[in-house]
Amino acid sequence: MKKYILTLGIFTLIGVTSCSDKELELSPYNSVTDSQAFETETDFGNAARGMYARNVGGLSGLSGGSYYAGSSISLPDVMSDNAIMSRTGRLSNRFFHEWRYNGDIAWDLWTQAYSSIRRANGILVNINKLPDGTAKNNFKGEALAVRALAHFDMVKLYGKAFTQASDADLGVPFVTSTDPTARPARETVKSNYAKIEADLVEAASLIGSGNGIYRFNKAAVYGLLSRLYLYEAQWQKAADAATQSLALSSSPGSLANFSSIWKDASNDGVLLKLQIVDKDGVSPGVEYSQSSASGVRSEYVVDFELFRLYKDNDVRKTAYIGSSTFGGFRYNNIIKYFGRATGNANVVDPKVIRVAEVLLNRAEALAQLNKDADALRDLNTLRASRYIGFVADDNQEGGTALKTEIDLQRRLELAFEGHRFFDIKRKGLSIARSNWGDRFDGTGTTYGFKTLTAGDAKFQLPIPTNEIRTNANVTQNPGY
Repeated sequence: MKKYILTLGIFTLIGVTSCSDKELELSPYNSVTDSQAFETETDFGNAARGMYARNVGGLSGLSGGSYYAGSSISLPDVMSDNAIMSRTGRLSNRFFHEWRYNGDIAWDLWTQAYSSIRRANGILVNINKLPDGTAKNNFKGEALAVRALAHFDMVKLYGKAFTQASDADLGVPFVTSTDPTARPARETVKSNYAKIEADLVEAASLIGSGNGIYRFNKAAVYGLLSRLYLYEAQWQKAADAATQSLALSSSPGSLANFSSIWKDASNDGVLLKLQIVDKDGVSPGVEYSQSSASGVRSEYVVDFELFRLYKDNDVRKTAYIGSSTFGGFRYNNIIKYFGRATGNANVVDPKVIRVAEVLLNRAEALAQLNKDADALRDLNTLRASRYIGFVADDNQEGGTALKTEIDLQRRLELAFEGHRFFDIKRKGLSIARSNWGDRFDGTGTTYGFKTLTAGDAKFQLPIPTNEIRTNANVTQNPGY
């Protein structure tokens, strides 16, 4: 059968399983080519919303189970020192937890990220069909931002950290085409970052501020840009981008509403999240646990050393962690994704970018620039909204102590959101897990694999074997 280019995000090829010679000259009745799909502003609006959809044309994108509705919010914590496997769970993702992954047991971010990129490129290659104006600029900026996000997520996973990569170290293919026959090769890490930055800078100049939190908006683009610059150790640029984002966004969220964020009852401090509803058939919280009549059966529980870092007056402690008994033993469960007040368990909107992260990005960058007073001011803004009864002492912290506290608050704030592995990696540190066990008091079974030394090849995950078989231009990472 003739292969048709579908515009992912709007149209789906359904129910066409065979065809005669005569039919080879016809497009399937319920599919269209890119050139046919993008004609009106409504078409582009549908395509823009489709970039965030879970399943279009049988392919998952940003909201897929291997992406933000699953693996991207769990595996970076499972592979680091924030979460320990519960021995009464199903032992899921064990090979990732123990750093025993390979090309045949690989995180399938590759497929779902490139599906997202394909949807963004569908908009970008057709954007000039729209007349110049606000709508055109907004759609283009939004597509550039999605394309940048997906490439950034990929290079963080499959390439070395930017500050540790040589000019020759490989990242991922940077795809700007919708050609399904293309077989792009991997580019370098440095090339990836340069192109991601270019996409985000252009996106920030084009995108509007009124897209809401379920789509990229100007504040979210600047927030992502601050994250990118942080990974590149471009401290002044990180601080400036964060300042732009914060100027366009709300406060980090009040004490009264913080717990409600994780129930989707409040959006305080959320810059970008993905909408997940029951009928989507994905449950982000299942990555960490399941609830049943027998109680909460956790796949992974809170590392006891991390648990002890949360003070009793920290609102994050009760928002993120809940203790209960399963199989005769008590555990500190990760409750961040238990779900909304109504609806299916473990179904909740994944938060992609939050004000608190951007505030921490700026605090870290300012501390690296030796602007301790400004960094401490940002840090105290966050701590005042997280610790009941917090009283700031502007003369208390500086230098190394300030940087250490910023790192601590970053770990506490962003736990179980998919940041920890990459924060350790970008800093060139080792993963050094605790000696505590999996039960609520630190007893029980301890980690089987405790240390991943800085610079180990396992910090770069393997390219899925199927991708290498399909595309001879893609080479495997060293060590696999």
